[in-house]
Amino acid sequence: MISSLGFGYPVELISKRRPFSIKPTILRPDRISHSGRGRNTYISIFMEERESTRKPNASRNGGRGAGGRIGKGAPYGTSRRSILKKSFSQEQVVFTAPLSDEPHVAIIGAGMAGLICALTLEKRGIQSTVFDTGIHGLGGRMGTRVIEPQPLIFDHAAQFFTVSDPRFKELVDDWIGKGLVREWNGLIGTLEAGGHFDPIPSSPPRYIASNGMRRLADSILSERHMINVLNPCWISKLEPFNGMWDLFENGKPRGRFDTIVIAHNGKCANRLLSLSGLPLIARQMKRLELSSIWALLAAFEDPLPIQEAPFEGAFVKGVDTLSWMANNTRKLFPAQKHGPHCWTFFSTAAFGKRNKVPQENVPNVTAEKVREGMLGGVEIALGLLEGSLQRPFYSRLQLWGAALPTNSPGIPCIFDPQGRAGICGDWLLGSSLEAAALSGMALAHHIADYVVSGGAPPDEFAIGLHSEFRPIDGHDIGQFPGLESQEHVAPVSQTSI
Repeated sequence: MISSLGFGYPVELISKRRPFSIKPTILRPDRISHSGRGRNTYISIFMEERESTRKPNASRNGGRGAGGRIGKGAPYGTSRRSILKKSFSQEQVVFTAPLSDEPHVAIIGAGMAGLICALTLEKRGIQSTVFDTGIHGLGGRMGTRVIEPQPLIFDHAAQFFTVSDPRFKELVDDWIGKGLVREWNGLIGTLEAGGHFDPIPSSPPRYIASNGMRRLADSILSERHMINVLNPCWISKLEPFNGMWDLFENGKPRGRFDTIVIAHNGKCANRLLSLSGLPLIARQMKRLELSSIWALLAAFEDPLPIQEAPFEGAFVKGVDTLSWMANNTRKLFPAQKHGPHCWTFFSTAAFGKRNKVPQENVPNVTAEKVREGMLGGVEIALGLLEGSLQRPFYSRLQLWGAALPTNSPGIPCIFDPQGRAGICGDWLLGSSLEAAALSGMALAHHIADYVVSGGAPPDEFAIGLHSEFRPIDGHDIGQFPGLESQEHVAPVSQTSI
């Protein structure tokens, strides 16, 4: 549900205020840890000086390092841990230590992109550890909510996906063979306000996870041999040290890695990257614009009064509060003839934007307003009289505050060879599960090729660090073949570098 490659090598950072000096510092070998890496490991760091905080007569270097005063021509500088002062902003980390013969990659985020990145790295003989905040399982936006004891089952994020690329098709065919995925043959179309339904051709085939999207996500790495998974785990800090990356969860060390992959986005990713020493990657991530979508999960005792064809999924048009509705019961359990009837409703992006609140703490008044507004939208879409829709015996709201991208650089992945860090995700290519899988696959191969090269000159492996962002078209809940964009989606202004 819901190319061309850009190469670039950062010669210098650009200040929007005025030119500034950039001076490298080298970590002293006797002041860094040598565990597992030998005594010739260095990290070069480039620092941007802020005009607003530098005193007129102050030395550009500050004059002192961790080991005391550094004289003219001294071969060493200060460690990064002593350099993060108010006089410096985001600095570029440059690893000069040779790559390990057996590198270990950290992947932060276990949505489709992160999972396929780990799977592809394993196929290339590279070990990885996947970190994810999911309490109930993996998957990111491949989410399924199960309410016991009945149970009630809802796909509350990605609804279905299609296949166009042979590389993704190979994965999907494998999942079909294992019983994880099947075609969705139910009736899907567009639903106009008032109840008029138009079917959408079923070509290309639409696929769903047999027992809910989360089950697929949890199964992708089930046969892993070189992949560790740690969840729930919230990586809160990245720190370059001794030629590697140290990861922390609220101060608790979570391992040391040769390369890191950011496989999530939104404010959490921006916060993580803000002081990481990866300004070019952080800048690209921050330029991403995301929509906000409300998901309403509702279970009814009786079938909804659908006037025309008994559809299982519908893209809603002409209703301000509603963009999609799907019958999870019919989709996941087509042989089931009785209730309950579990429906997933998605708001429009415009409604989500107007009613956006901190998703960790949704006020009751907002939740009630959104619930009634979306249920009212169901009445309008189905052509029912106001107040005539049966009340659900169960309902739950979730705000996807960082739902789908509205702009994209149109590249498969981003990689900074200086800092040995990359980004993957559907937003780099569009907004679909296939785009996410292809992005994770592309970054994994890129990292593996970089490892094989032994750490070739950075300009040969830098990708996407300066790529322009452009608006992307699509429905409020993603890109689907043969489906026109929602008319009520406001155009997004172009973001360029």
